[in-house]
Amino acid sequence: MILSMTGYANTSADFASGSLTLELRAVNHRYLDIQLRMPDELRSFEGALREMIAAQLQRGKIECRINYAARDTQNATTLNRALLQQLTSWNKEVQSAMPDARALSVADVLRWNGMLQTPAVSADELRTTLLELMHAALQEFTASRAREGQTLQDFLSVRLEKIEVLRAEVMPHVPAAIAAYEARLISRLTDAMQNADDERIRQEITLFASKIDVDEELSRLAGHLVEMRRILKQGGAVGKRLDFLMQELNREANTLGSKSVDAEVSRSAMEMKILIEQMREQIQNLE
Repeated sequence: MILSMTGYANTSADFASGSLTLELRAVNHRYLDIQLRMPDELRSFEGALREMIAAQLQRGKIECRINYAARDTQNATTLNRALLQQLTSWNKEVQSAMPDARALSVADVLRWNGMLQTPAVSADELRTTLLELMHAALQEFTASRAREGQTLQDFLSVRLEKIEVLRAEVMPHVPAAIAAYEARLISRLTDAMQNADDERIRQEITLFASKIDVDEELSRLAGHLVEMRRILKQGGAVGKRLDFLMQELNREANTLGSKSVDAEVSRSAMEMKILIEQMREQIQNLE
């Protein structure tokens, strides 16, 4: 499976006291760059979250946003009945010992620290839920990247086939193009070198023919195309290797064009360069 470096995922969970949302998004990057944006009260979990992301991804600029939205708990607030009973007992004891002491009022009781209880999530529960959210988000994220990766793989395969067709079309033109060019060159050299013998002319022709022969470039092109198909089939983190092969393919296409003495070969070399550039742009998005 080939993975794109671009992807998106979003997961959330609800508590009595609020809701937790985790969002992952990524774009292409030469290395793995993880950016975590979260409330300060969740920073203690950052290390574990980074480890989970790094275990799944090798390249890309990853942005993870975590938000905690507190819920309106006014209607969910309750009295701490155990504390209320304790205050009632203390109030009776104090008044028994000090009859003139003022009894606790309702306002005093409600202001007592810990008397009003609101729903809250424990640190352990929050950590467990947050890690579960990250696990679910990474699964969705990987599936998104795999779908994009398959699209890119199909894109590359189509252009590989087109380059192979162009290479096959060039091959029959090469011997005839060289022979025709040699014939023209012999005529021109003969006219220009009236005093030169045939052997000198043949040497000049042989030397020039070796300079315009593109068999080696066509052979290396074939080898690079085979290697690209092998890498695509193998899958995994292929971006850097494919990017290197794009440089090699482009070098051969450039040499093919510069050596060309035939219009059809020149046209094919130009078409190859266009296809290679299209592939190179898309390969930048592969992990």
